[in-house]
Amino acid sequence: MFELKNSLKHLRYSPLFSSCSSKDLERIAKAGDRVTMAKGATMVKQGAPGKEAFIILSGKATVKRSGKKVATLSTGSVVGELSLLDHGPRTATVVCDTECQLLVIGRGNFLRLTDKVPALTHKLLGSLSLRIRDLDRAYLG
Repeated sequence: MFELKNSLKHLRYSPLFSSCSSKDLERIAKAGDRVTMAKGATMVKQGAPGKEAFIILSGKATVKRSGKKVATLSTGSVVGELSLLDHGPRTATVVCDTECQLLVIGRGNFLRLTDKVPALTHKLLGSLSLRIRDLDRAYLG
């Protein structure tokens, strides 16, 4: 029970889950497995198939695309959701800068969550739309 409450506390930090009810957050927490990755461990590798999404419950990680640092992630960040939606390869490599506590959600559970938790689906669509707009601005002005 402590583990579930601890996961819920950390999920509340995520912008992706900010409009989710307590009941929805509990569904999300129960859909995954809590895992600890050591400092220096690779969470995902660019080009590899994506079979799960990771939610950082605590810790920090660096995102690199083609070897170039593009972002630093921390509590509440979600990694790997794009590959679960389109079945495509990972778009970046993510390495733990510190020990990271993660909630790992497999493809099946992730897709079931998008069906059962409309607030998550709406936020996910908004997040993906924002990424597309940022890329559009960066490349087309």
